[in-house]
Amino acid sequence: MDTIVAIATAPGRGAIGVVRVSGPAARSIAEHLCGRALIARNATHLSFLDASGDPIDDGLAIFFPAPHSYTGEDVLELQGHGGPGVQRLVVQRCLDVGVELGGHVRLAQPGEFTQRAFLNDKLDLAQAEAVADLINAGSERAARSALASLQGRFSQMIHGLQEQLVDLRLRVEACLDFPEEDIEFVSRERVSHRLEQIQTSLGQIQDSAKRGLALREGLRVVLVGPPNVGKSSLLNALAEQEVALVTEVAGTTRDRIIEEITIEGIPIHVVDTAGLRQTTERVEQLGIERTWKEVERAQAVMLIEDASGEIPHESELETKVLALLGPCARDGVVRVLNKADLLHPASVTKKAGGILVSAKTGQGLDDLRQTLLKLAGDIGDASAGVFSARGRQLDALSRASDCVVKAQAHLQGEALDLLADCLQRAQQALSEITGEFSPDDLLGEIFSNFCIGK
Repeated sequence: MDTIVAIATAPGRGAIGVVRVSGPAARSIAEHLCGRALIARNATHLSFLDASGDPIDDGLAIFFPAPHSYTGEDVLELQGHGGPGVQRLVVQRCLDVGVELGGHVRLAQPGEFTQRAFLNDKLDLAQAEAVADLINAGSERAARSALASLQGRFSQMIHGLQEQLVDLRLRVEACLDFPEEDIEFVSRERVSHRLEQIQTSLGQIQDSAKRGLALREGLRVVLVGPPNVGKSSLLNALAEQEVALVTEVAGTTRDRIIEEITIEGIPIHVVDTAGLRQTTERVEQLGIERTWKEVERAQAVMLIEDASGEIPHESELETKVLALLGPCARDGVVRVLNKADLLHPASVTKKAGGILVSAKTGQGLDDLRQTLLKLAGDIGDASAGVFSARGRQLDALSRASDCVVKAQAHLQGEALDLLADCLQRAQQALSEITGEFSPDDLLGEIFSNFCIGK
């Protein structure tokens, strides 16, 4: 296997720069650069040497012999100064030593160190993905959820479900393979009860995974409404800065404006869009077309109305939004009645069914933020039980849940062969999460999104 080398710290200047080496040539590279053999897992202060024995840099060298290392291979970490020039010199020296030794030493690909850790059973796939999530975490809660997955909380739950499915499969398949034998088998009621337990556990894991996905990716919320109802003003108020141009001219917003806001540590991507109306102006028409495309991609939509009644409410707009979002989207559509500062106090009670806000005065914005937080998964104080998750993992959980539902139906119909098949497919779907069953192209796609050096 090739030995790989890369700068493990972020690009640019810094106080410290780390060069990481992993593979069979790591020990020899350490001896050539350090001028001596290193004591395993001990930080040694020394100079990193070039081919002539002259210092390239001064720092700490640590050698981790296999299999007790991050990748499961021999690993060398050189912690020197963080200048780009000196780090490149150290990397080049590692490559040159590889040539001198006649070995195969090359620059690492993105995520290749973590990929080797996965292939060498140091991490499962859910833990490996959590490494990238921890690096990219944009909030304290996102970091904690990623760390929970990295420490194996998600994987332990998945393995627990797999064990239950395997035990049930063994009993069902034994009855199929040896019908004449007196094999102990649980009653139909017990099987049904165990399937219900598995389905309940799956539902709980799905809820936590959805919260983790919201922490990782954020909620995408699209502002929709006629011109001049205050969509851009509302975006500015939520962002607490002037990110969108606001004028009294209808149709000022021609293209989407995306701003990320953070509510109690949860990222929310708010998308301002062109006002919806009949128009012959070509540029505005293109903006409206993009508005509807954004609605199709949205996880939630804020239907903005004019609370003062100056701009009439269009009921057809809500109907079209619901049609684009799908049959289960009603909870993801929030009516927001803007310009509450223009509303006479006596008529406030007539504006039921929506959140009264004023982008100008800030009235109702806290209520709106809490509504957005709830749409993002209602994480709140439950973040301690949340682990980071990805869309592919939620898809696998959903497929496993569908298989369990079908298994329950086949149990009622006494079709044990179909029951066993559903249990096997549920187990296989769960194994995709931890990487026990994953196609190579999926692994390549996952690790290619990592940073180089990790």
